[in-house]
Amino acid sequence: MQITNTETVPDREAVEVLGIARGNTVEARNVGRDITQGIRNVFGGELKAYSELLSKARDEAISRMESDAEAMGADAVVNVRLETSNITDGGSEVMAYGTAVRLQ
Repeated sequence: MQITNTETVPDREAVEVLGIARGNTVEARNVGRDITQGIRNVFGGELKAYSELLSKARDEAISRMESDAEAMGADAVVNVRLETSNITDGGSEVMAYGTAVRLQ
């Protein structure tokens, strides 16, 4: 499965558009992390625990999008986009979506 944020896959032609493939996950913060990250926030610097949490969530959303595209019979997903939104206080959703296509 090829995944790209461009409109096409280099040196390949899309012969069929299958629809929108998507995957999402909702991740919640950990109370213990909130305390340590709150202290770090006072003194400045990267909030590494949150960076790792969102990175894991992005990877999971992309993996779920890829599974959705495979279920459609796609060879690739083009025009991939990622969005993040607040769902609850302390929980964020990461959504990955793109156009599932069959390649020649």
